[in-house]
Amino acid sequence: MARVVAGLRVINGGVVAGPLPADPWEFQARCVDAFVASWRARGFSQVTIDNDIGLLERTLTALGRPAWDVTAEDVDRVVGELAVAGRKASTRREYVQIFKAFHRFLQVRKAAEIEAGFGVRLICPVDEFNASRHVGDDSPQLMPPPTPERVTEFFEFLKGRIATARKYAPAARDYALFRTLYHAGLRSDEASMLDRPDLHFGRGPFGKLHVRFGKAARTSGPRPRWVPMLDSLDLVLRWFVDDVRGRFPDSPVLFADESGGRLHRGTIRNRLRRLMQLEGRPDSDWFSPHALRRACATHNYERGVDLVAIQQLLGHWTVSSTMRYVRPSTTFIEDAYRRAVSNTLADLAGTGTST
Repeated sequence: MARVVAGLRVINGGVVAGPLPADPWEFQARCVDAFVASWRARGFSQVTIDNDIGLLERTLTALGRPAWDVTAEDVDRVVGELAVAGRKASTRREYVQIFKAFHRFLQVRKAAEIEAGFGVRLICPVDEFNASRHVGDDSPQLMPPPTPERVTEFFEFLKGRIATARKYAPAARDYALFRTLYHAGLRSDEASMLDRPDLHFGRGPFGKLHVRFGKAARTSGPRPRWVPMLDSLDLVLRWFVDDVRGRFPDSPVLFADESGGRLHRGTIRNRLRRLMQLEGRPDSDWFSPHALRRACATHNYERGVDLVAIQQLLGHWTVSSTMRYVRPSTTFIEDAYRRAVSNTLADLAGTGTST
C-alpha cells in the first residue's frame, strides 16, 4: 500500500522509496526505458527492440496522454483513426498489443508509484470491444494460404540465395527457419524459443522437435508438444546444425541472430517481408509467417492427413481451431473426387486380377 508523506512516497508500512514523480511525461519516458530493459533481459535482439520501441512510441504519441490516464475511448479513437487511414487489421492489432504489454508492465512494476504520484489505480483500457480482432491480411477468412507451388518456389529462391548472399550464415539460417515454420507448422514465437537440445533426431521415424513453449490456452502456462520433422525437415535441420549453426556466436539458441540471441517474432516477420522483396514477386504473392502455418495445415489436409493429427501437429486446443486454419484450394472437391474414383478403380482392378 502506498501513501504520501512530506512529498515522499511510503510503501509497505513506512519504507521510503524516493521522491514522487513530478512530470508525467518524464516519468513515462523512464518507464519506457525500464520496459525496454526488460526486453534485453529476456534476450531479444537489438533489431527487434528497435522495431518495438518505434511501435510503442507511435502508439503513445497517438494516444496523446500518459498510459495510466488512457481510457477505452482513447483506444477506440486511435484504432478507429488507423482503420480510416486504411491501415491493415494486423497493424491495428500491433498497436493495441504493444500498448497492452506496456500497460501490463506498469501494473506489475510501477503501480504503487503511479498511484502515489498521480492518484491513478491502473486498469487496462483494452477490453473486448476495442481489442482488435485476430483477423489480418493473412486470415483464412480473407485469403487462402500460399499454394504448395508458391511455397516450393520461395524455398528454391532461398536455397539459391545461400550461394550468392553476402553473408552465408544468415541466408542459410533463413532457409532452415522458414522450412521449419512450414513443415512443422510452428508459430514464430515457438520457432524463436527453440534451442539446439530441442532437436531429437532419433525420436520416432522422422525425428522430432520438442516445442517447449507452445502457446498457452485457457489461462494455462506454456503447452509443450512433440512435433515430427516431416517432409525431410530432419535433413534440413541436420545440415543446419552441422554446417551452419557453428558460424554464429555460441549459445543454446537454435535460430540465432548475429549476436547469438533469439529472433523476435517481429524480426522474423520483417525478415520474411524483406526476402520476398528480394525475390521480386508482386505484393499479391506475399505471405506472412503465420500463413506458412496455415499452409502446413491446409496442404496436409489436402494430402489426406487426418484432421486430429493436424490438430496435434499445430498444438491447437480443439479440432474446431484447426478447421479455421484449413482453406482448401478451389479444386479441392474435384481433386478429392478424382482420387476417390482412382482408388475405387484400382481396388476393382486388384480384385479382378486376384480372381
